[in-house]
Amino acid sequence: MSSSPAVLVNANLPLPLFRRGKVRDVYDLGDRLLIVSTDRISAFDVVLPCGIPDKGKVLNQLSAFWFQKTVHILPNHMLKAVASSVILKEVKSLSGQRGELPDSLIGRSMLVAKAERVPVECVVRGYLAGSAWEEYRETGRVGDISLPPGMKESQELSQPIFTPTTKSDTEHDRPLTSQDTRDLGIEDLFEELQRKSLLIYRYARDYAKRRGIVIADTKFEFGFISGQLALIDELLTPDSSRFWDAGQYEPGASQPSFDKQPIRDWLSASGWDKKPPAPMLPQEVIEGTAEKYREVYLKLTGGVLAG
Repeated sequence: MSSSPAVLVNANLPLPLFRRGKVRDVYDLGDRLLIVSTDRISAFDVVLPCGIPDKGKVLNQLSAFWFQKTVHILPNHMLKAVASSVILKEVKSLSGQRGELPDSLIGRSMLVAKAERVPVECVVRGYLAGSAWEEYRETGRVGDISLPPGMKESQELSQPIFTPTTKSDTEHDRPLTSQDTRDLGIEDLFEELQRKSLLIYRYARDYAKRRGIVIADTKFEFGFISGQLALIDELLTPDSSRFWDAGQYEPGASQPSFDKQPIRDWLSASGWDKKPPAPMLPQEVIEGTAEKYREVYLKLTGGVLAG
């Protein structure tokens, strides 16, 4: 799949590389960045050897959609989504490079302002699912929050809860402690992160419900741009959120989700030891996952993917 023209696994642009993440290639354009959402996909912290067609477009365009819809709650780092050849030419002009930039950037890249990142994953949970469900079964709590006894898996919480984690490039994220907030120097910022995270989640949750989607949980990232707190990175995508079909939702069990769960399920059943290198996915798993990403984009935005 990685050789298919429909899949972009590496951007490899003639621009200064700022960083390469599991999914995104980020290029330095001086006072701004060009973020390219590739079709790479990871599972169990390992990047797989194949891409998922249109995944990068979904992540990029869905983030742009949410950035526009939530800007009344908090500013964000998006300057322009590269949605046409006109904006692509603007990127080329900003970069000062002479060669042509590929049309494959259209629909999957975004110009953003540089930000000073807050090194915390701001997780909001509206439903009892995933690791939160496992923790609740063992302790009756999620993080330092006690929940009522007798709750079911995937049950909606009476109020969304804020369960931030550390953010590290070298170790697994873990629940944020009071000592962490002191060590990171964000004690005075913590309450604002919580308040904005809950406001954005509630706004998105209510909007998504009207479109037939349950947002079970999500994570936000924040940074400072010219001294002002702003949303950065991606926003409310299938990679950062747990999306369920509202028409099929029924508490008491794990719910089918619009994300890479089919990939995790196949890898778990394959006998892979979850260490690099990861095995190649079968075509039906690749296509099924791509369809999930496209479907949730359509449901949430009502639009067609650009590019």
